[in-house]
Order: sequence, then structure tokens, then C-alpha cells
Amino acid sequence: MHMHSRNWIGGEWSLPAAGEAVVLNPSNIHEEMGLLHLSDGAAAIQAGQAARTAFATWSRLTGAARAEHLHRLAAALEAKLEEVAQLASREMGKPISEMRGEVMRGVHLLRYYAAEGVRAEGAVIPASEANVLQFTRRVPLGTVAVITPWNFPVAIPLWKIAPALICGNTVIWKPAESASLTATRLVEIFAEAGLPPGVINLVIGKGSVIGGPLLEQAAIDAVSFTGSTVTGTHVAQVCARRNIKYQTEMGGKNAAVVLNDADLEQAIPLIVSGAFRSAGQKCTATSRIVVQSGIYTAFTEALAKAVAKLRVAPALDPEAYLGPVASASQQQSVNSYVQIALEQAEVVAQGPAATGGLAGYYVRPLVVAGLTAKHPLVQEEIFGPVAVVLEAADFAEAVALCNASVYGLSASLFTRDLSYAHRFLQEAEAGMVRVNQETAGVEYQSPFGGMKLSSSHTREQGQSALEFYTELKTCAIRYF
Repeated sequence: MHMHSRNWIGGEWSLPAAGEAVVLNPSNIHEEMGLLHLSDGAAAIQAGQAARTAFATWSRLTGAARAEHLHRLAAALEAKLEEVAQLASREMGKPISEMRGEVMRGVHLLRYYAAEGVRAEGAVIPASEANVLQFTRRVPLGTVAVITPWNFPVAIPLWKIAPALICGNTVIWKPAESASLTATRLVEIFAEAGLPPGVINLVIGKGSVIGGPLLEQAAIDAVSFTGSTVTGTHVAQVCARRNIKYQTEMGGKNAAVVLNDADLEQAIPLIVSGAFRSAGQKCTATSRIVVQSGIYTAFTEALAKAVAKLRVAPALDPEAYLGPVASASQQQSVNSYVQIALEQAEVVAQGPAATGGLAGYYVRPLVVAGLTAKHPLVQEEIFGPVAVVLEAADFAEAVALCNASVYGLSASLFTRDLSYAHRFLQEAEAGMVRVNQETAGVEYQSPFGGMKLSSSHTREQGQSALEFYTELKTCAIRYF
């Protein structure tokens, strides 16, 4: 398989010519996956114009008609599930068992939002005058720029695109470079399923080249972004200057808190999963583990045994627990933290080296301890298979450590005590809080988003997404 990325603008395919980049398989860097063809800023402007043109027709379709399109996209994606999962695993390194689940989640997202096309909306509001009907309705924003990361190459784009489309918006999609082959294939499938020209426009390129023109000059009415906090805050500033709606989902430094009464047989696998599936490359990954003193030794011993058994292997190995990280730059970044950890911290647990004998961007799972709460390894998002253990004397100190972060995306507590469970759900400063569950893995029908520097305070997925992708119009009519 040797793919070429392409732009899809206004229903026409093109090969942009502003640069090229070879895509290597992160599980086996001797395998060339394909070639990225990179766009210049003009492509972003053109995509905005195409989306604006298509909006006139798409927004006037009934919700039921748009729903039919989304149902067709869901069926088309489900029919190609294995092909898309294999491609995405080979492009960014997520184990195939996880990637199949992610593609199926994309199918579910399309179906979930298709059903919203005929759901009741708005409310009748009593008027102070007689013979006046006053009501609200939700109307589409217009054209929406969707900027997505590489770590969920199917699910994150679709949890933005599906609600945007059902609400009547059209989309300019700029995927991450490390997920652009998968993005191209997704849009090919959608085009073959009969999605009208200009409803989705795909622009492949470097954020440093096309991000500025897309955000500052293209004809857009909103931006939905997932990525780093640094880039997200820049997106917010640009959108604020233009007075267009924005949604930024950014970093996380998520804590799992383990109290003395926790069931370790249940807790350990969930914490290991949260920390190391997808090689820790989830914004909801467990990267801090706060353990109460009474169970600290038993917990760390059990954790060490569990981590030592993890299988690090190529992404297409069906038994792989985690594969490589996604790119050479990602491996370099994570390894810089690993080096600090090995020099300055106490190693609690370490996973095995990769099996399979292939050269790839592998990082051994690592858990360390013996650091203060202000240490960079405890405060900075590593985005790799590295976690830090902190000790807490009691529940109050554990929650304080959990909250001692600029981020507030996800947090979990492991306990049998119902009082502590309810207090944690109340006191943990995170947008998603859980008891006896891992920090990662929100469901598509539930709102997704964080507090503090994790999010711009709107929510994705579930019914909340519909609020972002629409504006509320208050209507009143007087009759005689």
C-alpha cells in the first residue's frame, strides 16, 4: 500500500504542490507508507469559498435529508472498517485492536448525530402581549474550520464533523500531518457515498503554513480545534479578534487517585490501561497516580508486576498492548522526559522492550516516583507511556494533589467508600470525573471537555456539541 494524500475542495480532488513529505510506518520505519502533498495558504482560502458556496444549499436541506447523508456515510465507513483501521494503525502506530474500536466509534458518531436531524429543538416562550407566539430555534453557524490531531485520526474528526454537518454547517478540515493519509481515505469513502460537493473540504498541509490563512483569512464562522494548549490559545486569540465562535480542546495531566480501601485487582488494570494504551498518547491518559500511604507499597509492587508484563509490539500485532509513539519527533520529545525521569526519580515500574524485531518509534512504559508535586514530570504533559506516582497521607491531600495542575480534563478515584466517591466527584477540578474507572475513554453520547487550561469551556460530543455548532435565534410573530 503506497498512498498519496490529496485535497478535496468543492467536490474536486487535487494534488497540492507546496511541498512533499514521505510517511514512514512508526512500527517499522523501513516501510514507506505513502507521500504527503502539502498545500499553501491559497488552498485554505479556496476551501473556505467552496464551503461558503455549499452552505447555501446544505443549510436549506431538511434535518431529515441531512440525516440520510450521515446514515450513508456511516454505512460506507462501516463497510471499509478493516481497511481504514489497518491504514490508520500503520500511519500513526495505534494497536489494531484499539483502532478497530475507534473506527467503529466513528460509525456510531455518524449514526448518533444522524438521529439528531429529526429531534425536536427550541422552546415556546410565553409573550407578555396577547396574540404573540414567541419561540427559539437553533440555526447553523455557517462554515466551520475543523483542526484535528493525529492521536485519534478517525474519532476526533468525526466527533466534530458529524454534529457540524447535521446542524447545517459546512466544513473545512485540516488534519494533522501524521494522520493525513487516513484523512484522505476517509474523505474518499465519503465522496463515494455521495456527500455533496463542498460540504466537507479537505486541506492537507503544515499548520505553520496553512494555519494562518485558514484562521485569519478564510471565509469561516467558527473553529473547532484539538491539540496543544500553546496552539489552542493562539487559535482562541485569532478567533476572538475576528469575533467568530471557537472551541479549543487542549492538554491534560490526568490523575488517578487510589485510596487505602481500593480494590487493587480492579484498580491496577484500569490505571495501566489509562496510562499505557495508545502509548499514553491520549489527552485523557493517566499520567499522575496519587496513592494513599496505607496502600502505597502494595500498590507499587502490584503495578510493577503488571507493567512488566505489557506487550510493546508493532501496531498490527493483535496482541500488542501498546505500539510505538507516532513519529520521530514524538519519540524524541518523550525520551527527553524519560531521560529526566531516569536521572532524577525512582523507577517504580518499567515495561519490556518492543518485540517483533522491527525498527520503530518505541518507548518502554515507565512509572517513576520520589518527585515533588511541582516537578516538570508531574506538571508537564508528556504525551507518552510515562506516569508519575505521588504519595498522599489522606483523602484531602490526595484531592489537593489531583487539583495541583494547570490542566483539568479528566480525573478518577479508586475507593469502596461512597462518601469519598461523592466528595471526589464534587471536589476534583476536572471536566470529566469518575469513580472506579480509568481516566481515558469518554463515551460519544456524553459531553467531552475540561476545565482550566484543558479547554475553552464548551463541550464536544453528546448533546453539548449541538450547542456549539448552532446559534440561538429568538423568534416572535404577532397575529391579528
